[in-house]
Amino acid sequence: MNISLIISSAYLIAICMFIIGFMRMHSPATGRSGSLVAACGMMVGIGATLIDKGILSYNMIILGIAIGAVGGVWLGRRVKITAMPQMVGLLNGLGGMASLIIAIVELLHLITTTGDEVNPAKGFVIGFTVLIGGVTFWGSLIACGKLQGIVTSRPITYSMQKTITAAMAMVGLGLIIYLGFSLNNMPLLISLVIISSLLGILLVLPIGGADMPVVICLMNSYSGIAVVGAGFVINNVFLIVSGALVGASGILLAVLMGKGMNRSISNVMFGAFGAVAENGKLGLTENKPVHKATADDVAALLSSVKKVIFVPGYGMAVAQAQHGVSELGSILESRGVDVKYAIHPVAGRMPGHMYVLLAEADIAYNKLYPMEDINSDFERTDVAVVIGANDVINPDARNQPGSPLYGMPILNVDKARHIVVIKRSLSPGFSGVDNPLFYLEKTLMFFQDGREALDQIISAIKNY
Repeated sequence: MNISLIISSAYLIAICMFIIGFMRMHSPATGRSGSLVAACGMMVGIGATLIDKGILSYNMIILGIAIGAVGGVWLGRRVKITAMPQMVGLLNGLGGMASLIIAIVELLHLITTTGDEVNPAKGFVIGFTVLIGGVTFWGSLIACGKLQGIVTSRPITYSMQKTITAAMAMVGLGLIIYLGFSLNNMPLLISLVIISSLLGILLVLPIGGADMPVVICLMNSYSGIAVVGAGFVINNVFLIVSGALVGASGILLAVLMGKGMNRSISNVMFGAFGAVAENGKLGLTENKPVHKATADDVAALLSSVKKVIFVPGYGMAVAQAQHGVSELGSILESRGVDVKYAIHPVAGRMPGHMYVLLAEADIAYNKLYPMEDINSDFERTDVAVVIGANDVINPDARNQPGSPLYGMPILNVDKARHIVVIKRSLSPGFSGVDNPLFYLEKTLMFFQDGREALDQIISAIKNY
């Protein structure tokens, strides 16, 4: 059989496996197998590339595969689920850098073999790949730093921010056009790399930590677009199609998450969300009275109700309290209580974060309800138990036009008959905005680490 036919067939199989994997990732019930199918598809694609006649030496390739395999296994085993958004951001950045390097290497190859006698379209594609690859790498690193706490999560704004960013983008586009007609111009290439790097940094610095999940999705899309560019640069259909899949899925996910916050992508990228809280007027109001509760208080309340909704948030993920939530829910169900779990579309720090954690704790998927399906239930719920959620349950998003959160769809926790909030302190969420829910007469505040609090409640409720 013709070797090119074998390679083309392998690429087709790999692409089909990607599509099947993406489809299965739609549900937590099949997400793990979907990831495995997609990973196997990547292996098939890499294998097809390695038998391509264009490969001259396998030594460095084998070394790269070994280093990547060791690094990937180490990251997969050591990185906690709460730090997964940072890792995704880092991997997005590495994808952008890989595409940038491919474009530069191909440009150097063209210069040494053909000089300037190259179709300008080839130069345009190379320049575009360098630009989007640089933006993706540095933008992803800043996003990763904000999530990790290395870079402040507050928006970093400056005078004429949007004008400067737009001007740099126009300069970058101009350099791409110039590169198309003057490939043998290293100062031009270096200038484009610098512009793309600065643009990536300046695009993400003004964005607050609350919007980082959307930014991660956008950077994921950018990395896919960069891969498409790299595919055209080296004429590899596998890179083109797989990059297009990643680019399309990333932008769709970003749009869906923006919709979950009732905000447009442009508002996320250029709105400097959270900067308004810098003056401190929207921060903590620790002098307000709250109703502090103990484990016995919460246990007594839960032992006398018929309907409970659990509302998990990022605090639950940090405390690794999902197993405690599952155990408490099982105890209540064994006593005839109707138990449900309310999931906000942007709860946590990445799409599907809460679904993954609760599925890990063996909570049935049919008990997990998205916001739009469960919001009407809160009015008929005896107790809403909040574990580490904040911005996604803030009534100001519905009631205060002056709040930065105003217009963001929230879970209607404040409409439940009783509310229990498990939280370490009154500290605000990513937005830096105080939450009036904590000071309601019907709200019990249990100030404790999520896992420890649930352990204490479980121990206490067994006595009722």
